[in-house]
Amino acid sequence: MTDFSDLALIFLASTIRLATPLLLAALGGMYSERAGVINIALEGLMLAGAFTAAAMTHWAGSPFVGLLSAVVAGAAVAMVHAVACIRFKADQVVSGTAINILMVGVPAMLSGAFFLSSGSTPSIPKENLIPWTPIVIGFAMVAVSWYVLFRTPFGLRLRAVGENPEAADAAGVSVTRVRYTAVLLSGALAAIGGAYLSIGQSSLFTRNMTAGRGFIALAALIFGKWRPVPTMLACLLFGATEALTIQLQGRHYTFNLLGLRVTDWEIPNQFVQIIPYVLTIVVLAGFIGTSRAPRALGIPYLKEK
Repeated sequence: MTDFSDLALIFLASTIRLATPLLLAALGGMYSERAGVINIALEGLMLAGAFTAAAMTHWAGSPFVGLLSAVVAGAAVAMVHAVACIRFKADQVVSGTAINILMVGVPAMLSGAFFLSSGSTPSIPKENLIPWTPIVIGFAMVAVSWYVLFRTPFGLRLRAVGENPEAADAAGVSVTRVRYTAVLLSGALAAIGGAYLSIGQSSLFTRNMTAGRGFIALAALIFGKWRPVPTMLACLLFGATEALTIQLQGRHYTFNLLGLRVTDWEIPNQFVQIIPYVLTIVVLAGFIGTSRAPRALGIPYLKEK
């Protein structure tokens, strides 16, 4: 019989595993939004990374080629968002939403063209999977991001551009360059999170496999007040919730109801599966008012001539 300590370790490992894609996407969103560019497109960026990683790992036979390709794909899709929002001053929420919608269909179309199946890519052998590398990258990036944001000149410029781009520009900081860099970093990190889903947790890409994780990562970012360590803790909370839902599925319970003994009662899976999304709504409803976003978030910068 499994004792409590073993169950606790299993639950902790599951929490870390499930929190990793959320953490990578949330840290990516942090860079973009700290620079003043809303990144609703995290879901689409994760899908781009997931498909590219699976396809390239299948073709190249190397998960590290797949991971690097995912980074390039994520940065490329993020560049579309950056050009639309920074160069052409498009509405940042609309641009991000358009990318999310686009990336629901494009991977399926490419999968159908390359693999004759729009539902999934071919299965990848177990030896070509990387179940630990993205976890190490994700949690290492928490420390790296804290240092970059609060201990480097680039971090100071990034925060200044997100708070007061006019003052940053007057001090000689290129607002456009910093914002482009931040959005590209956002795409790269979110894509690594997506790659973990397809070549870490799973062994193939399936259509819409992110299942809303990009939006949960955005909620964790807001809950964490756009700071690395609190954002990590928020992702672990969401990861623990998802791990709990997995443990609850298929469980049978016995209890007393009005003096009657009810046995073999099972919680419907549909109710169990909505727990992470209900928590997301509760977090956004309860904490979005107490979190102060970067002052220039969502506001295009118009340089005075």
